[in-house]
Amino acid sequence: MKVVPLGDKVVVKRLDAEAITSGGIVLPDSAQQKPAEGRILSVGDGVLLKDGSRADPQVSEGDRVMFSSYAGTEVSVDGQELLIMNESDILAVIS
Repeated sequence: MKVVPLGDKVVVKRLDAEAITSGGIVLPDSAQQKPAEGRILSVGDGVLLKDGSRADPQVSEGDRVMFSSYAGTEVSVDGQELLIMNESDILAVIS
């Protein structure tokens, strides 16, 4: 199933959390923080402007992005945990 966001929304899949710290300590799942990085799976049409036109999205499918820890709404689709968030919740594109 494909999730198609509306307006200025995007669908993001979080990247896997680091299980080993830089010092070599292995963290159990309960101690790992949710990563604030993900890959964009789908992009909406863009934000609706006052004149009725739409602004093109600044991100595109496949972009690796950074967002705040509490951004978006978590949903489960076909067993995958995804986030649906506003494009404005994205802090940066990582290249």
